Amino acid sequence: MEGTTLAAKARIDQLVEEINRHNYQYYMLDNPTISDYDFDQLLQELIDLERQYPEYAMPDSPTQRVGGTVTKQFESAAHVYPMLSLGNTYSEEDLTDFDTRVRDLLGTSPEYVCELKYDGVAISLIYENGRLVRAVTRGDGTRGDVVTDNVKTIGTVPLRLTGDFPPFLEARGEIIMPFSSFEALNAERDEIGEQPFANPRNAASGSLKLQNSAEVAKRGLAFKLYYALGENLPENTHYGRLRMLHEWGFRFPDVMERVNGLQGVFDFIHHWDTERNQLPFPIDGIVIKINDFAQQQQVGSTAKSPRWAIAYKFKAERVSTALLGVDYQVGRTGVITPVANLAPVSLAGTVVKRATLNNRDFIREMGICEGDHLWVEKGGEIIPKIVGVDMDKRVAGALPIAFVTECPVCGAALRQNEDEAGIYCPNELHCAPQVKGRLEHFISRKAMNIDSLGEGKIDLLYSQGLVTTVADLYDLTYDRLFGIEKIVGDENGKVRTLSFKEKTTQNILNGLEQSKAVPFERVLYALGIRFVGEVTAKKLARHFKTIDTIANASKEELMEVEDVGERVAESIIDFFNNTENLSVVMRLRNAGLQFEAGETHQPTSDKLAGKSIIVSGVFTIPRDEMKRLIEQHGGKNVSSISKKTSFVLAGEKMGPDKRKKAESLGIPIISEDEFRQMIDE
Repeated sequence: MEGTTLAAKARIDQLVEEINRHNYQYYMLDNPTISDYDFDQLLQELIDLERQYPEYAMPDSPTQRVGGTVTKQFESAAHVYPMLSLGNTYSEEDLTDFDTRVRDLLGTSPEYVCELKYDGVAISLIYENGRLVRAVTRGDGTRGDVVTDNVKTIGTVPLRLTGDFPPFLEARGEIIMPFSSFEALNAERDEIGEQPFANPRNAASGSLKLQNSAEVAKRGLAFKLYYALGENLPENTHYGRLRMLHEWGFRFPDVMERVNGLQGVFDFIHHWDTERNQLPFPIDGIVIKINDFAQQQQVGSTAKSPRWAIAYKFKAERVSTALLGVDYQVGRTGVITPVANLAPVSLAGTVVKRATLNNRDFIREMGICEGDHLWVEKGGEIIPKIVGVDMDKRVAGALPIAFVTECPVCGAALRQNEDEAGIYCPNELHCAPQVKGRLEHFISRKAMNIDSLGEGKIDLLYSQGLVTTVADLYDLTYDRLFGIEKIVGDENGKVRTLSFKEKTTQNILNGLEQSKAVPFERVLYALGIRFVGEVTAKKLARHFKTIDTIANASKEELMEVEDVGERVAESIIDFFNNTENLSVVMRLRNAGLQFEAGETHQPTSDKLAGKSIIVSGVFTIPRDEMKRLIEQHGGKNVSSISKKTSFVLAGEKMGPDKRKKAESLGIPIISEDEFRQMIDE
């Protein structure tokens, strides 16, 4: 028995060392040396061994990146060294003054280091004897929240250092959310009816404070190093010290340049004021630091800010324009979104006429009144946003905006859940925007994929009284469809006639018939159950196998499924407790839709095992069918190209950006014919 235990410990130590090496290659060097499949196999073996022999599971084990710790309340901790705030400026004149003060204090012109100012959450990482023992937010600069378990899930944070590191080290940096992670997160939140985050910074901050570290692990956060502290650290320059930290296991900053003189600083700023739009993560300025530590100490600090560094913040383009009125839009899940109608104004190269006001709390916090002029900003955002009220133009006696209390479409009294900021219309089965939104969701590509229908045709069918539930779609016949028409217009005033002629009618009927073969997991997603997104629907279908089992499951049984929490479980129960919903499900079942899970998700071969594959372009079969082929042969579909991508499966009209990125990374691009030879061999 003792021999078995010792062998297990030896294997755990070996796996930890091997997995840490692969993590370093991937996260720090962008140079993976192992496939996703092989890496996952090693990690799973370590997880299994640590469960069997918990006495050998270390706090810095790479299994900590998976998460799973639930924190009800974050403790606070004092910073070893105060986390001072940088002085900010938006003017080059202030930078000239900064340089003058520094040269006067030093009696010479120093070498500066110019860096990107990451737009995220400042974090302090404490390492003792090479192991990450504590991660603390900035807080008030003296104390911050301990978020160690959540930070351990971030791949670019080393859990254990390598090389000749000191016994104590504090690494400081920023936790950021890359744009790709931000867009994916907001798409998921929109899909399940939750309010999207306003920007990547807010999303990163909210993610870091999640109570379940397993959820943090899914958010795609990253750590960006910018400073190091400790006693008797090697190197006497800031640049050299970060190079040393890179040797110990940290990722070196993406952009960092040493310059002599203020003109070099200005050149760096001017370059990145334009090129920042090409970065895959958010920045809001440039940080300038004296490179030499002895000179930093000579210049010193105030109680709040170091005198040896300054942040130049990019100016966000902002304009003031009149608020003409507020519309209230009803989303697919019933959430009411107020939208400001604005006097047209040019902003960052486009004309802005409308901008979201988010929700009732936003309007109240901004103090927006009728007839106000609002400040609209783009900055690093793609979508224009309201950032304030132009108080100089407020009319005396202006009344606050009164948020509607009834649905602007159906007149139902609005509600608000205790744990949600959004206000919603509860009349989900009979409120027109919700009904049409549910129909549009049902036919969408990731759901039933009935591409012969679309938003315009759904609107026409609804306005004609032919379709009010998704089940009505399968009652449509050639005679009921042929010949109906409607004059429609676009936002530019152009009008056209939308009519169902012979070909259009037959295409719709063919699409509906083909949708009867769509697998259960997508049918479940297509039903539009609140908070049940594409991934959750797949997990529910594979766990319960049939619609009847899901409909009859208890709250506790539903919550046994991964990613199904209390709110999701209650939403599923509410859906199946509604007799109208049950009637729709029954009619869909009678129409021939799939309400039992098949075995298509089980791999039929392992020919693509361990391969991460991007699908791009048009093929001889629908793209979703191509993705299912990949899964059936053990492959993994991924959405973005990285060095870990095995190959790109390219059809006709492959996206030029994806081709360019694949070629730049040396990722193989194969045709549909080559792919079929690969799986048929």
